[in-house]
Parts: sequence; C-alpha cells; structure tokens
Amino acid sequence: MTTSIWMRPERAAVGRPAQRSRAGITAAAVGIADREGLDAVSMRRVAAELGTGAASLYRYVETREDLLDLMTDAVGGEYLLPEPSGDWLADLVAFGEQSRTIMLRHPWVGRPDLTRPVLGPNGIAMLEHVLAVLEPHPASLVTKLEAFATLNGICALFVQHELAGGSALHNRNVAYLQHAVASGKHPRLTRLLTQDAAATAAAGAYDPADTYGYLLARILTGLLDGAPGRPG
Repeated sequence: MTTSIWMRPERAAVGRPAQRSRAGITAAAVGIADREGLDAVSMRRVAAELGTGAASLYRYVETREDLLDLMTDAVGGEYLLPEPSGDWLADLVAFGEQSRTIMLRHPWVGRPDLTRPVLGPNGIAMLEHVLAVLEPHPASLVTKLEAFATLNGICALFVQHELAGGSALHNRNVAYLQHAVASGKHPRLTRLLTQDAAATAAAGAYDPADTYGYLLARILTGLLDGAPGRPG
C-alpha cells in the first residue's frame, strides 16, 4: 500500500529547482472545487489554474487521490481548536458547529464519495483536540474515537441534506405527510401526530440551523454516556 503523502518528500528529488509547493497546488485545487465542484478538479485543470503544465505537478503530487487527501486536510486547517472548557458536551457541539460552517463553505468536503478516512497534520490536530476535550470522560478510548468519527459523519450527512434542499425539502415532505395522513390509510401515523402535538408542530417548523446542535448533543450524549463498558 502506498504511504501517506505526508510521509513522502515535498517534491521529487530530481529535476529543476522547486517552483511550486504542495500548499500552493492544494490551495488552487480547493478554489476550483469550491467554485466548480469536486468533479472539476484534475491535475490538468489545477495546472491550468497555476499557469503550468500538468506534468510539472506530478513532481509534487503523484496522483489525484493524493491531491484529494491534501485538499481534505487543508480544509481541516480552518478549525479553531481552543483549550477545553471543562464542559465536554458543549465543546464537542461547538466543534460540530464549526464543522457544519466549514462544510457549507466547502460543499464538496462532505460528498459521500470523499468520506474515506484520511488523517493528515490537520486531521491529527482535530483528533487531538477532541481527545483533549474528552480526557476527563470515563468512556474508553475506542468509544471516544467512535464519537469523533460519528461527529464527522453526522455533520457530513446533515450538510448534504441542507445542500439538497434543507428546510424547503423538509417542508415539502411534511406537506405530503399531512396529505397522506388525511387519507385515513395510515392509522399509526395518524395516532402519532394526533397524540404528540408538540412533535407535529416541531416537524412543521424545522430549521437546520436550529436543529443541528440539539441533534448532535443527543447523539453524543447517548454514545458517550450510554456506552457499555469495554476495553479501550
């Protein structure tokens, strides 16, 4: 298996003196992805953005997969990682709120085909931050790592839902749900919506920005405080 790009030299040892850098190449690729989508990112397209030939970039980045790894980790550099406050749940929800903001800024980051786990320098810093926040928590190391992975996964899923339509899509679905209930063919749904007026009202007033933090808190509390004991 090929080693991580961060374990390889910055550029090929042979050839002319360095005229580019991985950071510059990565920044150009991130800009293309932000403006045009991830599918627009290719070595040839990035080279054109930098005013050079694609062959010259291969001295710094061997494959497109390497470039995607660099791009994903570079976005991780946008996080602010303050010292833990002592309230692990508030700190993790704040981290998750940052994730949502950053993924909305870079919509390609949460794409399902870019969810392979990649750890680079910024990813390691993020993981270290989460572990520092959870250091006083009695959960096992395995559970804490699961919490980190779940936090990232929930954020990506939530943002993709927002980008697919968010409140407008939800409201359309709620309208159809109410139409279906009115038909009288779904007695369980009818009883649920009749008995739980608060849930019905909440369903109709859905706003991703208001729901996200609450959802994260529920999931993380259940995962960390409700996890059965097992070796870390």
